[in-house]
Amino acid sequence: MVNEFKQFIMKGNIVDLAVAVIIGGAFGKIVTSLVNDILMPVIGFLLGRINFASLKIVITEATGSVPEAAIRYGAFIQSIVDFLIISLAIFFMLKVLMKLRKKKEEEPIAPESPPEPSNEEILLTEIRDILKSR
Repeated sequence: MVNEFKQFIMKGNIVDLAVAVIIGGAFGKIVTSLVNDILMPVIGFLLGRINFASLKIVITEATGSVPEAAIRYGAFIQSIVDFLIISLAIFFMLKVLMKLRKKKEEEPIAPESPPEPSNEEILLTEIRDILKSR
């Protein structure tokens, strides 16, 4: 069972998937930072100095040790912008990959030249030619 597990883990697809998940997680953090720290402040400034992170509808105020219950639609808007940017980046990456794959498929395959005859074949051919000439 251990050997089967090793074979399963060492397959190229599993290793590629693991790398993709790690890179995807890091990419998600970068996009989240881009949206939260760069884009949303600029968009908020252009829309009249709105801080999207603080946009919410308070259902019940905080009392004592009970926190407030609120619908934080500003954070939801930021998550939508995150999703759109990640989707756009994936779309462009897939578009480039498909274009590269299409080019690779379109490349003409050069016909293979016949392999060089071995020394034995050359000698046998010479012997045949000598016997024919007699």
